Amino acid sequence: MKLFETKKKESFDTRLKKLIFNFFPAYRGTGARVRFIASDYSEIHVSLKLFWRTRNYVGTVFGGSIFGALDPMYMIMLIKLLGDDYVVWDKEATVRFNRPVSKKVKARFIINNELLDKIKKDVAEKKEIHIRLPAQFEDNEGKVYAIVDKLLYIADKNFYNEKRKK
Repeated sequence: MKLFETKKKESFDTRLKKLIFNFFPAYRGTGARVRFIASDYSEIHVSLKLFWRTRNYVGTVFGGSIFGALDPMYMIMLIKLLGDDYVVWDKEATVRFNRPVSKKVKARFIINNELLDKIKKDVAEKKEIHIRLPAQFEDNEGKVYAIVDKLLYIADKNFYNEKRKK
């Protein structure tokens, strides 16, 4: 179920991955649900709502649920989009809570061809890079509730394996 307008389509494979993702205990525990994965993994939609498992002491969505819902998406997308010749790791994340989440919110992750080409070019030149990618939870009116800034490490796989041996 698409949460944002997009021309992208899901495939049988990405529908199956979405199902697996939503039943994976670590992700299921966040209370979030993956709602859409484009057939080429260039776009993912996620939703999160307030209910008994995500409620914190003051009656809003627990910050850990907000972070956990957004945490793995860019890494997974880049692993799929870049292929086996690259290593991708999450390095750090910063979360800014703009307002308490007390209703259903959604997030959209997009990696376009321009970004992918830039990553490949930079890794070809430098062998390893760090990139920052933003994500945010918003409601249907576009009001932003939380912003996550992800730092990812990307390297040429051969370079990375040699580096680890040293």
